[in-house]
Amino acid sequence: MRRHAKRRLLGEINVVPYIDVMLVLLIIFMVTAPLLTQGIEVELPKAAAEPIDAGQDDPPLVLSIDAQGRYYLSVGEATDAPIEADEVVRLASIVLRRKPETPVLVKADRKVAYGSVVEGMLLLQQSGAAKLGFLTDPAEPPPRRSRRS
Repeated sequence: MRRHAKRRLLGEINVVPYIDVMLVLLIIFMVTAPLLTQGIEVELPKAAAEPIDAGQDDPPLVLSIDAQGRYYLSVGEATDAPIEADEVVRLASIVLRRKPETPVLVKADRKVAYGSVVEGMLLLQQSGAAKLGFLTDPAEPPPRRSRRS
């Protein structure tokens, strides 16, 4: 008669499959992260202004105006495609009717004509925006003077 040797159970977890899954996820996130940062290339003017309190959970409604004076709105299907003025009013009205407390910001290129910025602001006011803010880059501090004795 043969005796069957009892197999001893292992109490360890095989982590190799988990490491493989983690590495695959890491690669996926590394590839998709640059694609998530959308936006219009705008060279913002520099200003020494206080930052806006970003305490709200809702993202702001941003009207971007590029150097050629084309409008882009941060809502809709294609946020990186230029849209016409009447489309700005229509889309902004929809957002502001649904959530009137949504912050509204203008992001204009520093080389754009002042008239285009004013027209964009008027479009947003026609949409129902009561307050408008401007996006700028922080101003560079003035160079320090060295004192000579």
